[in-house]
Amino acid sequence: MQLNIEKDLLKSLLAMGDVIEARDTYTGGHVWRVSQFAKLVALEFGLSKNEAVHVSVGGYLHDMGKIGISDSILRKAGKLDDAEFETIKTHPLIGANLLNEHPLGNIVLDMALHHHERLDGKGYPHSVDGDGLSLNAQIISVVDAFDALTSSRPYRKGMKIEDALSILIKSSGSQFNPGLLTALNSLSVGSQLIHIVGHSDEGIPLIDCPACGAVFTITRHTHNGDVAFCRTCTGKMVMHKRGDFFVPEFTGTTGSPRDLLPVPNMDAIADFVGKIPNTLDV
Repeated sequence: MQLNIEKDLLKSLLAMGDVIEARDTYTGGHVWRVSQFAKLVALEFGLSKNEAVHVSVGGYLHDMGKIGISDSILRKAGKLDDAEFETIKTHPLIGANLLNEHPLGNIVLDMALHHHERLDGKGYPHSVDGDGLSLNAQIISVVDAFDALTSSRPYRKGMKIEDALSILIKSSGSQFNPGLLTALNSLSVGSQLIHIVGHSDEGIPLIDCPACGAVFTITRHTHNGDVAFCRTCTGKMVMHKRGDFFVPEFTGTTGSPRDLLPVPNMDAIADFVGKIPNTLDV
């Protein structure tokens, strides 16, 4: 079935997803990275460009359900306890319910609902096995886990690409689709993944906070001497341009609630939407 894509409507949905993700201060740029990984894996696996675009939209919106998870759980630096993990496991259902009410939601609903399911039926929220999972949902599952392993947290640095792949391959056939892991592994041989891992946008690497060690994002419009804020510790930073990168200097002060408001990355969203055709086969 061909679906006409209303670009402004899609842009508003992506902006909502970006703001929701911004509440989770430990995963800066996660939905952008997942969308980029998903598109590359889909193409490497042999899907058409149209199909790859479709799954990349799902990558951008797969975590919509985090809007229903409390900050105390979403931003917890350490391991979740059993009750907290049960709460986290509801976010695919929340996301699916939210997307179900949106005019474009149906094109990505299965990816939001099933990205934590497993081939062996031991995932959540419905313990669906491989026979009941779309290929799109399986792609998001693989690249979501890959990004989680290669992303830094306050309590651990992100893994190297090859180390993350080694861990994922141990779950080949039980949790993840073996063919998709092969595609992801093939992409790791070149430089395609390097420019996505540790970035929040094209050419924009994540910044390590010198005050608390968490990561935070900057925009394409950041200039030497600009002020930025870490949304984890609320620290106020002055950004110093060093070649192609920025080095933050902690000022010793913190931001106000107004300074810490989550703002969608409209540059990345505009680029993303601009590359999407006017019709999608869904």
